[in-house]
Amino acid sequence: MTIAEMKQNGWLLLECVSGSKAYGLDTPTSDTDLKGVYYLPKEQFYGLDGVTQLTNETNDEVYYELGRFLELLLKNNPNILELLATPEDEIRYRHPIMEQLQVDMFLSKLCKDTFAGYAITQVQKARGYKKKIVNPIPKERKAVPDFCYVLQGHTTVPLQGWLAAHDRIQQRCGLSSVPHAKGMYALFYDADGTFRYNGIVSGPAADDVSLSPIPKGQTVQAYMSFNQEGYSAYCKEYREYWDWVELRNEHRYQGNMAHGKGYDAKNMMHTIRLLQVAVEIARENKLQVKRPNREELLSIKAGNYSYEELLQKANVLMEEITTAYPASTLRDVPDKEKITAILVHMRDTLYHS
Repeated sequence: MTIAEMKQNGWLLLECVSGSKAYGLDTPTSDTDLKGVYYLPKEQFYGLDGVTQLTNETNDEVYYELGRFLELLLKNNPNILELLATPEDEIRYRHPIMEQLQVDMFLSKLCKDTFAGYAITQVQKARGYKKKIVNPIPKERKAVPDFCYVLQGHTTVPLQGWLAAHDRIQQRCGLSSVPHAKGMYALFYDADGTFRYNGIVSGPAADDVSLSPIPKGQTVQAYMSFNQEGYSAYCKEYREYWDWVELRNEHRYQGNMAHGKGYDAKNMMHTIRLLQVAVEIARENKLQVKRPNREELLSIKAGNYSYEELLQKANVLMEEITTAYPASTLRDVPDKEKITAILVHMRDTLYHS
C-alpha cells in the first residue's frame, strides 16, 4: 500500500500539517510536513498484508494505521499526542469518526518521561553535534602505525618519528610478541631484506600489526607498543564523523556554522519546546501544540544563546518537571480498557459503513 493508494481508496482518517508550521515556528524557508492516520480495509486487517505505517521517500509525510496510532497514544508518544492535538487551522482532513478521540483522554504522568526523555536525547544530539563541529576529523585516515610508540628511556616516541630518525622503513621491520606484556612487541630490523620480515603492518588498510618469524640470534632494535584500544576508538569516531558529514543537512549545517556557537540550534530549540510543553501538561492538564513564545524559540534557533545558557535553561525546566508531576492531577497512565473499547467500536463502524 502507498500513501496515494490509501487516499484514493478512502481509508484516510486524519491529515495534519506537522512540524514547525503546527508549532507556529515556521519561517519562509520551512518545509511543509504532513502526518496522519488511516485504517486498514477489513481484508488487510484480518489478513497478512496489513501495513501499520506509510511514509514517502523523503519522510516528510508519515501516516499511522489506526491501531498503531492508538498504541502510541497510550504510550504518550510526544509526536503522536501532538498530532491528535493539532490546531484546527493546520488540519487538512478529519473523518467524523476521529471525534471519538480527544487528546485529554490520553494525557498522563507518562508525559514526564516521554517528553522530558525525548528532550534529553535532543540535548545529547546537540552535544554530539557540538563535538563534531568543534573537533572535525581530517579526511585523511590514520593507520595502525600512527598508534604505535617506541620505548625510549622512561618515555615513548611515535613510531614514525623513530623510523625516520634511525633511517628505517616499516616494511623491513619484524615484530615479535613480548610474553605477559599486552600490546608490547620486540622490534627487529632486516637492513638488506635477507629474512623477509612482514613489516609493522601488511598494508595501509591493516587493522592490526603484523608478526614475523624471527631467526635466532637477531638483535632487538627497540620495544614497541600498539595502542589498539585507541586505534579502535579512532576508527569508530572517524566512521561516525564522515557518515555524519555525508548525511547532514547542509543548509542546516551552514546555518549553525553562521551563528558560530558550535551547536545544533534547531535541536536545542526543540529541546526547550518539549520541556516547556511537559511542564504545561503537568500543571494545566492540556497540550498546546502552537507555541505562545514564538520569538523566544526562534531566537534559540537563530543561535542567540550560548550552549551553556541553553543547558542551564533546560536544567531549570527539568527541575520544574520533577516538582510538577508528583503534584499533578493527571492520571498515572491512560485508561487502556476504555481506549480499547473505543477502537473496537471505531473499527466496527468503519467496516460496516
